[in-house]
Amino acid sequence: MSRDKTLFVCQECGSISNKWLGRCPDCGAWNSFVEQRVEKTVAKSQTTYATASPPQFLHAVPITDVGRSTTGLAELDRVLGGGQVPGAAILLGGEPGIGKSTLLLQTAHHLAQVSKVLYVTGEESAAQVALRAQRLGLGRSPVRVVAENHLEAIEGLLRDEQPALVLVDSIQTVYTDTLQSAPGSVAQVRECAARLVRFAKATGTTVWLVGHVTKEGAIAGPRVLEHMVDTVLYFEGEAGSPYRIVRAIKNRFGAANELGVFQMHEEGLSEVANPSQLFLSQHERPVAGSVVLATQEGTRPLLVEVQALVTPSPLANPRRVAIGLDPNRLSLLLAILHRHGGSMFFDQDVFVNIAGGIKVNEPAADLAVALALVSSFRNKPLEGRRVVFGELGLAGEVRPVAGTEARVREAIKLGFKGAILPRGDKIPAAPTFKLHPAGRLGDAMEAAFAGE
Repeated sequence: MSRDKTLFVCQECGSISNKWLGRCPDCGAWNSFVEQRVEKTVAKSQTTYATASPPQFLHAVPITDVGRSTTGLAELDRVLGGGQVPGAAILLGGEPGIGKSTLLLQTAHHLAQVSKVLYVTGEESAAQVALRAQRLGLGRSPVRVVAENHLEAIEGLLRDEQPALVLVDSIQTVYTDTLQSAPGSVAQVRECAARLVRFAKATGTTVWLVGHVTKEGAIAGPRVLEHMVDTVLYFEGEAGSPYRIVRAIKNRFGAANELGVFQMHEEGLSEVANPSQLFLSQHERPVAGSVVLATQEGTRPLLVEVQALVTPSPLANPRRVAIGLDPNRLSLLLAILHRHGGSMFFDQDVFVNIAGGIKVNEPAADLAVALALVSSFRNKPLEGRRVVFGELGLAGEVRPVAGTEARVREAIKLGFKGAILPRGDKIPAAPTFKLHPAGRLGDAMEAAFAGE
């Protein structure tokens, strides 16, 4: 015996309510509750238990080496931790038109040379995918394609075809008959993704899922979607820029926060072998407000340019704008500079930008941002070709960071002559590379602007 019931489900986090709410109490999203009819089944009076496999001692569990397969793109292999793993579920998110389908089609073409690949498209027709493949020079590709968004039909195809790799573009278009809600709803996305992930684990098939993103940049659908899969990748890029960045937010088979850089051409995506040169501006002479930061994304050292502009403000509340940097971090650094750096910005508009469209989240960027702000405020560039990195504490101390040796080696490789860095870090020996260890913010400012 069953009967229908009406519930309201938040389309951002999956929270369920018996009545419509203007704001979700769990995630805080406004106007996100959508009415859904669910089938309520009366529970049986007698409870049954499934038979579980017997537990094992941890040291007795057999361990086998995980065989990885290359995707044909070294930058993508780096982000995945060395290549894709059989039976892995990978979620790729990004804005519309960023190049997600192009990346997957190039990956599918390479892997189809040695194994069976099935490309399931729910947003386009098979002819549209074929036209894209022809534009990318993959017209004779052995990739098998099907236009389908019915989950039960997709599962039947997978049982018949038994591919080694399945690409579903996108998970928001897939629906199952077991639920009455519309495709793209929280319930449909969660159920369809869960069944595809179970298929991957049961058969050893690698499953790629393409996910839409919200206006805030997060993958649309319930947050549990990211917990279901093994790897979550974000495909990022600035509007009008040909460069694309793939970032691993979660990876059960490798390091998270790894970064891969690509360039978009008419023929598809190509790898950028040395991204540090990409993110650095070529100034003829030193410029005030420009500092080179030696950051680290995952295991990769990366040199990026921090640009700052400080100008008198005509407003009662001066503007604070940070692009590629946490705005709260910028406010904290301005307070540290006011207290320990002798620089007051209360009547100044402050703009900070990480050149190249990259986002820097690590605290090691503190010292570079602070020196860039002081450089622009004083209209005085840093002396010499030097990189800067280090975390700033609220007491004005420069705190050590991880990966010092790798950062310095990357700077040496690109021809820089020195570094301002935290005191006490392990530093590789380099006769032509001058080091300026700093224990406090004042030491770093003296090294940067004393004309050494």
